[in-house]
Amino acid sequence: MIIDLETPVLVTGASGFVGSAVVANLLEKGFRRVRCFVRPSSDRTRINSLVRQYGSRQIEVTQGNLTSREDCLKATENCHVIYHLAAGTGEKSFPDAFLNSVVTTRNLLDASLEHACLKRFVGVSSFAVYTNRDKPGGRLLDESCLIEERAELRGEAYCYAKVKQDELVMEYGKQRGLRYVILRPGTVYGPGQKTITGRIGIDTFGMYLHLGGSNTIPLTYVDNCAEAIVLAGLREGLDGEIFNIVDDDLPSSRQFLRLYKRNVKHFRSIYLPHFVSYLFCYLWEKYSLRSNDQLPPVFNRRRWHAEWAGSKYSNNKLKRLLGWTPKMSTGEGLARFFESCRNGRHA
Repeated sequence: MIIDLETPVLVTGASGFVGSAVVANLLEKGFRRVRCFVRPSSDRTRINSLVRQYGSRQIEVTQGNLTSREDCLKATENCHVIYHLAAGTGEKSFPDAFLNSVVTTRNLLDASLEHACLKRFVGVSSFAVYTNRDKPGGRLLDESCLIEERAELRGEAYCYAKVKQDELVMEYGKQRGLRYVILRPGTVYGPGQKTITGRIGIDTFGMYLHLGGSNTIPLTYVDNCAEAIVLAGLREGLDGEIFNIVDDDLPSSRQFLRLYKRNVKHFRSIYLPHFVSYLFCYLWEKYSLRSNDQLPPVFNRRRWHAEWAGSKYSNNKLKRLLGWTPKMSTGEGLARFFESCRNGRHA
């Protein structure tokens, strides 16, 4: 490991679904100085549970906002590894998403470099950044695949912000010597999540439209994802690497939907074949352009390629360089997820 168990580490977005799992993983590994950065408005249920379990000596909860330079300086003080999971996930406007994912990341990087003790910055990105067009490996989507060059045309503020965040981190690596690793999880699921990923379908129009069909869904169970993120901050020789996070034995969209209906609740869905969903996105995109965006371009061909065109996924690099293996099987992970959905409870 590049640090010992007494070295302070920082986790931003620590109260979130994945962030709290990263904190738990660090504590399970024996780290005794885990600093959790949370917003004042954050739900601290998961963090408070970990404090009760491990004690306040091992967990330091720091409240603040990453838009504040002073809060960033306080949060990063003496921290040798930073796990950056905080992001603007709920913002629908591009300016808000940029502020809460890109500007905040820049503030965090500047503060950490000012302290001059950082050994590894772990940026958590997303599969959303991939264009999924003109892939060099055919249907395989891996770390070598192209990123959206015109992310603003996807109509998704989150995608745009994540692309710009990754660019910023890599720029700091080249120009300021930042030692970083970027992780791009697929669809993270587990107890506490109740929604079905949009890669499977949408219910925007009062009827659930199944768009995924036979597509493989890039699932990763929350604890498996957290393990990969933590290892990326600890292993030697990873500076500048990018890793996708997906589990083994991934189900198809059709398989997932069938299991969900059987184990959680049954509902009516209509399957749209690929050529129909592509035509739908094409026509929506064209009408949006003609109306000067009076109809927002939420459905377009770029989104279709990213979410519904279909791909195969690989975790070979993750296993080879990190020594990672998914501890939770997909079968057991789905069983726990469905049970949580049935009971309506959170993690």
